[in-house]
Amino acid sequence: MTDSDTYDYEELGLVAGLEIHQQLDTASKLFCACPTERREPAESTRTFTRFLHPTKSELGEIDEAALEESRVDREFEYLAYDTTCLVEADDEPPHRMDGEALGVALEIAQLLDMDPVDQAHVMRKIVVDGSNTSGFQRSSLIATDGEIETSEGPVGIEDLLLEEESAQRIEETESGVRWSLDRLGIPLVEIGTSPDISSPEQALEAAERIGMLLRSTGTVKRGLGTIRQDVNVSIAEGARVEMKGVQSLEDIADLVRGEVGRQVALLEIADELAERGASVGDPVDVSDVFAGTDSGVIGGALSGDGSVMAVPLYGFDGLVGREIQPDRRLGTELSDHAKRHGAGGIFHTDELPAYGVTEGEVATLREAVDVDETDAVAIVADDTPTAERAIEAVAARAETALSGVPEETRGANAEGTSRYLRPLPGAARMYPETDVPPVEPDPSEVETPELLTETVERYQREHGLDAGLAEQVAYGRRMPLFERAVSKGVDPTLAAGTLESTLTELRRDDVPVENLSEDQLVGTLALARDGDLPKGSVGDLLGALAESPDLTPEEALEREDLGGASDDEVREAVRAVVERNAEQVEAEGMGAFSGLMGEAMGALGGKADGEAVSAALREEIQQRT
Repeated sequence: MTDSDTYDYEELGLVAGLEIHQQLDTASKLFCACPTERREPAESTRTFTRFLHPTKSELGEIDEAALEESRVDREFEYLAYDTTCLVEADDEPPHRMDGEALGVALEIAQLLDMDPVDQAHVMRKIVVDGSNTSGFQRSSLIATDGEIETSEGPVGIEDLLLEEESAQRIEETESGVRWSLDRLGIPLVEIGTSPDISSPEQALEAAERIGMLLRSTGTVKRGLGTIRQDVNVSIAEGARVEMKGVQSLEDIADLVRGEVGRQVALLEIADELAERGASVGDPVDVSDVFAGTDSGVIGGALSGDGSVMAVPLYGFDGLVGREIQPDRRLGTELSDHAKRHGAGGIFHTDELPAYGVTEGEVATLREAVDVDETDAVAIVADDTPTAERAIEAVAARAETALSGVPEETRGANAEGTSRYLRPLPGAARMYPETDVPPVEPDPSEVETPELLTETVERYQREHGLDAGLAEQVAYGRRMPLFERAVSKGVDPTLAAGTLESTLTELRRDDVPVENLSEDQLVGTLALARDGDLPKGSVGDLLGALAESPDLTPEEALEREDLGGASDDEVREAVRAVVERNAEQVEAEGMGAFSGLMGEAMGALGGKADGEAVSAALREEIQQRT
C-alpha cells in the first residue's frame, strides 16, 4: 500500500466536499413547541415501540439504502419524557416551521454569502433505521450558492437546509435498538459545500471556517454531538464515498488521507485481481466440514441448529488479508457487510488456520468448495437465515472488489479509518411533506453578527486581553457571560481569567463547577470589583458556591470568611510592617519594597489584593525616606 504522505493529490484527482450538521440553540423544536434541552435516559417516564418499513417515492421507487436497512427486521424502542408531545411520537401532524429557527438559518446563510430561496418547502427524507419515529426526516432548502475563502482558494457552498435532528441512539437491545426522544426535532442546519476541496488540509480549513461562522451567531448549541461533519471523498479512478459522523474537526484531514489511501489500495487490488482473472463463486453450505470443530464461534452456531456458509473467491488468495487501511483489510470490508446483515463477522482462508479452525479443516473446506492454492474462501457461521443473508452480502462485496471502489456511505472511526454503513442514498428517498405549509423566508430583518475573529480583535483592542486569552473567551461557551460581567464594570482580565482558567482548574480538582449559575459567577466577580472579595480568593468562593449552590455569593463570602480587608485595615497592617523594619527602610529606601511586600501580604492573610497592598506600601516607604 502506498504511503499516504507521498500522495500527489492533484495527480490522483482528489475531489472532496463537506456536509456540516449543526444543532441550533432555539427555545423550541422545529415542528413542535417542546423544549430543546437534553435529558438523561434515567429521566424517561415511559416507552413505546415501532417497526419501520420503507415507502415508495412519488415515482414508485424505493431507495436502495432504505431497502437494505429494512432487510434486518428490528424493533425500535423509544424513551419518552414528561416533555414528549404527540408530534415527537408521530401521533399528531407536525406544526408550522419554527420562526426562530428559520431566522437563525437565514443569519447563517448571510454569513455564508448565500441566496435565500423565495419559498421553502418541507420534504420528507426516508430514514428507517429507527432514528425518527415517523420513518422519515423533515428537511427544507433555505439558501443556495454561497462561498467561503480558504488559503487554497474559494470553496462553494451549494446549499443550506433546515431540518429536524434525529433521536439519540442509546444502545442495542436483543430485539433491536433503543432511542431517546429528547434530541428528536431539535432544529438543525445542514450546510453542503461544492466538491471544490482538493487536499486534506483544505478540507480541515474549510470546516474550521464554517464552524467559526456558525458560532459567530451565538445561537448554535455547543458540546459533544451538537455539530457533526460528513466528508465526501473520491479520486479519479475511484468512487464517491460519504463518511458520516465525524465528531472532531481535527479528524477531518486524517479521514481524507485515509480514504484516499483506501481507494488507492482497492484499485491496486482490482488490478491484481484482473491480472489473475479472478471471479466470485456461488455460496455453499459447508456445515458438514466443521462437524466436531474446536472453534467456539462455529461450534456455537452449529449447536444452535445454525449453518456455516462459504463463498469461493477465485484468484483472491493473499488479497483478502491485504491491508487497505491501518488494521483494516479487504477481509474487514467483507466482514462489515456480513455484520450489516446480522452476522458477527467472517473467517477467511488468508487468516486460517486460527480461532480454533485447524489446518485439516481448512484443507477440507477448500475441497468442499473446489478451490486451489490461488483462491480464497470466506465463511459465515450463524443461525441459518442470518448466515445465508450475510454470505450473499459478502459475495456481492467481493464482486465489487473486481472493479475497484464501490460508492457507499461509511462511518468515521476515531483512528482516521472508516467502516461500511450502507449504500449511498438516492433521490428516491425524498418526497414532499404535505402536513407543513411552505414558508417565504424574509432576510430583510436579519442582522449580520460580529464574526468571532472580529470579536478576538475587539477584546484585544478594547479590553487589553492578550491574543490567546481573547481567543479563548471569544470562542468559548461563556463569551456572553464575559460580556455581561464586563458591562457591569468587572475588570476584563479578571473576568476572562476566572471564566477560562479558574473554572477549568476547579473542574480538574473535581469541584462540581456545573452547579454554578450565571448569577453566582457574575455576583462573585462583582464582589471582587467592589473590593469585598480579594481577587486571589475568587476561586475559593466559587469552589464554596459549587459545593453549596443554594447559597448566594454574599452568603458564601460570610460563611467562608473570605471578605477582603478594608482600606484602613490594609493601611494599618502595612504601617506595622514598615515600623518593624524601620532601619531597613531608612537604609535601603524603595529597595526594601520587594522584601516587605511579601511580609505585608502575609500579615493580611490573603484578605487584600496585591495592588492595594503595593500602593499602600510604596506610600509608607516614600513618607519615611
